[in-house]
Formats: sequence, structure tokens, C-alpha cells
Amino acid sequence: MNASAPRAVPEYALQAIRRLIEEEGYRPGDALPSQRDLAERLGVSRASLREALSSLSALGLVSVQAGKGVFVQEAPKAEATGAFVWPFAAQVSAADTFQLRFALEGFACGLAAGVMTAEELDILEDNVEQMRRELRAENFEQATRLDFEFHQRILAASGNQAMFTLVTSSADIFLESQKLPFIRPERAMETWQEHRKILKALARHAAGSAQKAMQQHIRAAALRTGIAFATLGD
Repeated sequence: MNASAPRAVPEYALQAIRRLIEEEGYRPGDALPSQRDLAERLGVSRASLREALSSLSALGLVSVQAGKGVFVQEAPKAEATGAFVWPFAAQVSAADTFQLRFALEGFACGLAAGVMTAEELDILEDNVEQMRRELRAENFEQATRLDFEFHQRILAASGNQAMFTLVTSSADIFLESQKLPFIRPERAMETWQEHRKILKALARHAAGSAQKAMQQHIRAAALRTGIAFATLGD
């Protein structure tokens, strides 16, 4: 792998496959090389390749057909491909931001599950219900604010002031990462569904389930944006 490749291997593979399709003139319906050949060509593991292909499939750029192969699909319009401008590129990449959130917020959610009060849970429940209404109305700006508030309240409830301060001091960066998944309006309700799952785990005071639900949510949000990042389990 090129030494300048991003640290998040699945994201590197995703971008490399997009370049391959563009530079080698693949057209809709064309089959890409086998997954084994792609993994060898890109110098990545089969697991990282599968994650990259899953993201590209979610974006509508490829179709992964079991037993047949990977096929290029008709490229959607730019606004539907997950293409975006990340305004903080000079400071930190979007992939690194999601990766940090995966680690930090997952841990904080587990802590919060053990100490969250009934009042705090009621506030989160109201937040989740408001998000449902805003998403149905396609008011994505307000939905993003509610999304950010949901995550901030969980961080605050965790009792770890260092983590809460880190997020609030870089609020613009974290808020921008929460806007990104809404570039695909047809999948916006997935955020609400994932928040409901997190809330249910918090209400049960199940630390392990809460941490897992938060990490699954952040990883899924990144994939809706077209970003895959590595974790210790990869």
C-alpha cells in the first residue's frame, strides 16, 4: 500500500476503487476484477475490501452480487453519491473524526448507561421524538441540531468532563460530521432508528449494549456518507 494512503484502510480501498472505475473507463454493467484480485491489487485485506464495497454499494456506485461478482452501476447525480466538501480538511479528515467519535462516544455512552437519571432519559426521549417529526418534514437542518444535542447530552451524562470539553471545544467539527449522513435524504430515518436503539439500551442501564449501539450508529452514519474507517475488530 502507498505510504501516503489514509490510516483508515477501508476508506483507502473505497477511494481506490472509485479511481479505478474512473481511470480505467468502467461503464455501468461492467464487472470489476474479482474480490481476491482487487484485494491483492490494492494491498488490503479481504475484510477491508468487503467493507469498502459495502459502502460503495450503499452509495449506488456498485452492485455486489453473490456468486457473480461486483458490477459498476449507473453513477447517480453528484449530490446523491455521498460526495461532499469537508471544510476542516486542513485540520482533520472526516474519516478520522468519525473514528474518534466511534471510540470516544461509544465509551461515553457505556458510562452514561450506568448513571443516567429518569429525567435525563425523558429529555432524550423527547429529543428522539422531535427528530422523527423533523425528518418526516424533511427539515434536515433542525434534525442535525437535534442529533448534535442527543450526542452532547449523552456525553454530559457520562460524567467525563474531559470528553465533554473535547467535543464542545471542537463543536463545529463534530456538528459538521453529523450533517454529512443527511446528504442522502432517503436514508435519513436510519439516524432516528439508531437513536431509538441507543435510547432503549440507556433506559435498561445496559452499559455494553449502549456502547455497542452507539458505535454501530456512528459507523453506519459514516457509511451513509461514503466513509469507511478501521477499528480494532477489523
